[in-house]
Amino acid sequence: MSAISRRQLAAGLGLFALPASAQEAFLGSRPVTIVVAWAPGGSTDFVGRLVAQALTAQLGGSFVVDNRPGASGTVGHASVARARPDGHTLLMGVNSTFAMSRHLFPQRGYDDDRGFVGIGRVAISPIMLCTNAQSGVRDIAAFVARAKAQPGQMSYASSGAGSSAHLATELFLRGAGITVQNVTYRGGAPAVQALITNEVQLAMVDAVTALPLMQAGQIVALGVSTLARNPLAPAVPTIAESGFPGFEATSDFALMAPAGTPDAIIRTLSRGLTAALADADVVGRMRASSIIPTPGTPEAFPAYLTAESAKWGELIRARGITLE
Repeated sequence: MSAISRRQLAAGLGLFALPASAQEAFLGSRPVTIVVAWAPGGSTDFVGRLVAQALTAQLGGSFVVDNRPGASGTVGHASVARARPDGHTLLMGVNSTFAMSRHLFPQRGYDDDRGFVGIGRVAISPIMLCTNAQSGVRDIAAFVARAKAQPGQMSYASSGAGSSAHLATELFLRGAGITVQNVTYRGGAPAVQALITNEVQLAMVDAVTALPLMQAGQIVALGVSTLARNPLAPAVPTIAESGFPGFEATSDFALMAPAGTPDAIIRTLSRGLTAALADADVVGRMRASSIIPTPGTPEAFPAYLTAESAKWGELIRARGITLE
């Protein structure tokens, strides 16, 4: 076996993680801060706090969340990119910032590829393509037919340029070949309220928000953005199976550290994250909130990041999406 093969095997087995004594010294010196670049209460905050609790249980020490919102997540990301790379400052990143914002915020003050190292993917949050209950539309084909019959007269809600929901909607509209006007609201809550009241006719809504509104009869889900149906709403078809093969658009969460963080620390954190995402309680709490664990490795993260950035960058350019 070559030296490279031995190293790859050892990395896969976690053999380059900190030895017990060093791990105890590292985690016992002071708390590890996981920065969430969004306000408390959202899905990224939920995932960040759940992972912080789980890492505390798996590795010992103390993992705490620090919310640093602003500028579509770039404020929090920038703070982690500038942090000391000693393992005590981490980032719960979301793809709307680490893969999409780079194409909209060229002056954000950090480089997504060179500023961070991925500890691993954590989870995805499905998005539901929804209309209001008064529309009479009950499937994607009917919505597309109505939009083609009324070009430019229908509108959709988004919570801001470059958000996952905004770009997921634009991906759908491009595939459908229809024109639906974007109406931007200050956050997800007012965007959903506009959908309920028929101020707009379409919106991509995080599943955790959409499900209770569907059950209350206030909105209708036409499709789900994942490749598989949502177990909490199995009657709702995927967008992919509704005439858009391969369609996938989710909010993706990943645990990251500043570039230069020692490999042994990354391995220790990766081992703890893998164990956390295999814990039945953690998995159950995620799935109850319609969030799907998708554990990943440090080795797989760069290729994932490159592909995710390329996908959304191409869409942003093709659709002429800007922050204005």
